[in-house]
Amino acid sequence: MTNRKKILITGGAGFIGSALIRYLIKNTSHEILNFDALKYSGNLQSLRSIETSERYSFVHGDICDPLILKKTFDDFRPDGVINLAAESHVDRSIDDAAPFIQTNIVGTYSLLNASMTYWKNLDKSLKDSFRFLHVSTDEVYGDIDPSEPPCSESKSYDPSSPYSASKASSDHLIKSWHRTFQFPAIITNCSNNYGPFHFPEKFIPHIILNSLHGKKIPIYGDGQQVRDWIFVDDHVRGLLMAFEQGAYGETYNIGASNEIKNIEIAAMVCKLLDECVEEKPDNISSFNELITFVEDRPGHDKRYAINSSKIQIALGWYPEESFESGLRKTVQWYLDNEHWWQPILKENYSLERLGK
Repeated sequence: MTNRKKILITGGAGFIGSALIRYLIKNTSHEILNFDALKYSGNLQSLRSIETSERYSFVHGDICDPLILKKTFDDFRPDGVINLAAESHVDRSIDDAAPFIQTNIVGTYSLLNASMTYWKNLDKSLKDSFRFLHVSTDEVYGDIDPSEPPCSESKSYDPSSPYSASKASSDHLIKSWHRTFQFPAIITNCSNNYGPFHFPEKFIPHIILNSLHGKKIPIYGDGQQVRDWIFVDDHVRGLLMAFEQGAYGETYNIGASNEIKNIEIAAMVCKLLDECVEEKPDNISSFNELITFVEDRPGHDKRYAINSSKIQIALGWYPEESFESGLRKTVQWYLDNEHWWQPILKENYSLERLGK
């Protein structure tokens, strides 16, 4: 799939979606249509660097709306779809699961229906080359014991939160559409992403921005929860490889094997901020003083970790960024780009804990 293709990307104004679109416009010849509902975490400012490209266009739409989906397919005539549209924050799913059920399950069904109707009516050559990539999460595998090996693609699903349960449901829909209808779908399950343009409610930007405002850094429970981290640009390279080269009906885990405890992440971010920020808030000499342990999240999984050997062997993907280098880039980006995150704090998110 080396020639120019028309790719419909849902959720392209989100963190991973916008990173993927920036990468595609800058590094390929593909034509991209960004289809996004622009809910609280969707931000077109994340695409300012490529928004004037003649190969980029935007449609404001919800994947739960079959009419606008049909019109988008009929007008754009894509060669493939990459589905990143999702509600994705565990804490919000604890507060209210309804949007997660609607977008992640009903929305995935709606998008599948529209995509398959379009695909079935393509000419044979276009039909044979059409691809649908569904982007999911390692959280569908659930909590794994410290003694267990990282999850491979064959591990049974055991989701813990309303969020991960809704994503597991969407994965099952994708798999059933492939098996029942031979729909050309591929799934990826990624570990925790981090990097520039990440919405401030997420763990790493939340630490950074709370610190800069002199606010307490809330760490759930004892902070010993382990997550497997990947720099977002490494993830999007893996997504493109899976989309272009992945086998229909297959699932590929994408992770960088960076298993780190939450409390260690907080300490690393604080150390970087101590190095980079000369004028600290009045009440502290080190940002580490802001770390505060709070009541744990309900049903909080202790450890996520995934085995990415399948995509490495089958497609030749490997992460390029170390966690240390990626984290330094991320911290510096937030220090340099207050113009991006300051409006979010004023309008959409006040750095308060959710999901109590």
